[in-house]
Amino acid sequence: MADPLDTLAGIPHSGVDVSAEREVSLDRSPGGALRVRLSGAWGLDEGEGLPPVEPVRRELSTDPPPNQVEFDVSQLSGWDSGVLSFLVQVDDLCTERGVATDRASLPEGLRRMVELATAVPETKDAKDNSGKPSGMVARLGAATQSASEGGGEMVTFMGEVTASIGRMFRGQARFRMVDLWSFVQDCGVQALPIVTLISFLVGLILAFVGAVQLEQFGAQIYVANLVGIAMAREMGAMMAAIIMAGRTGAAFAAQLGTMRVNQEIDALQVMGLPPMDFLVLPRVIALCLMMPLLTLYADLVGIIGGGVVGAAMLDLTPVVYWDQTVYGVTLNDFTTGLIKASVFGMLIAFSGCLRGMQCGNSASAVGDAATSAVVTGIVMIIVADATFTVVFNIIGF
Repeated sequence: MADPLDTLAGIPHSGVDVSAEREVSLDRSPGGALRVRLSGAWGLDEGEGLPPVEPVRRELSTDPPPNQVEFDVSQLSGWDSGVLSFLVQVDDLCTERGVATDRASLPEGLRRMVELATAVPETKDAKDNSGKPSGMVARLGAATQSASEGGGEMVTFMGEVTASIGRMFRGQARFRMVDLWSFVQDCGVQALPIVTLISFLVGLILAFVGAVQLEQFGAQIYVANLVGIAMAREMGAMMAAIIMAGRTGAAFAAQLGTMRVNQEIDALQVMGLPPMDFLVLPRVIALCLMMPLLTLYADLVGIIGGGVVGAAMLDLTPVVYWDQTVYGVTLNDFTTGLIKASVFGMLIAFSGCLRGMQCGNSASAVGDAATSAVVTGIVMIIVADATFTVVFNIIGF
């Protein structure tokens, strides 16, 4: 069955006759229209490139300019997407200069393809911005301005989240409990496998490094203290937070970014549902509830990992290792880790939701939002952990 485009156009768009030389000629009609005449075979496979559109640009820049642009393809012996590219470039030039184009003389198939190619304008953030400042001072100024604007948006978002939490305690926040439980399951149970693997390996590494050093002094029993205190105070909360930032924080940003692209967030606002209450608040609550539990689980798995090294390398029995851990790790150590985990959970949810709500209106913007959420979350976690360490050391906690 013949291709409809071929039948309607009467021109083959494959198997281009390379013997016919492609040409572009221009002339003005008595009515002031610019006629663009294409002739010969137009194919991208011939390696000669397409004729430039500069002659058309010059004609459009003359005074007076043509009142419209018409096309004549009666001498076109063959074509493929090369002629479509040329026509789209001519159409863009006409649009820039406010000159109308008459596509009535184009074959129906080719006309539909041109209309499809020019129907949706290119999204501004769909590709890198080529207008970035090139000088060092200009880049420094742009970075400073961007950081200042980002800080302002972050403070504003934090205030909106705080206000939403306040509405929740007053019973005025509007969100679905089924969404909350879904996020609790996603942030808790479904994260256990990766948390188990990473925490077990971290416990192994800590115990192995400690065993190599402490064995030289005959103090290998203190490997249990080293692993227990490190997991309870630092590594349990830290590793669980980094895992959740890469897993859940990015997922939050992608989910909200996709809703932004699909205008679902705008629809919620039209229906009178605050997105901060309906979308952000359940995610923040779920992660704040699950992070301390995941941290306790990570502490336990890390201690077990250290016990495996103690039994394999140091000939420590599980009972001896466990007794030494109970003796060396205090309740304050676990409390320190839980305080950090609660704050880390808030920061991960905050960064993920912030980047999702700031997402642009293209598919690439969703990927950028997810990447930015991970980077922002990890940076905030490290800064918060360093601050906690200094403060706890000062107050002797």
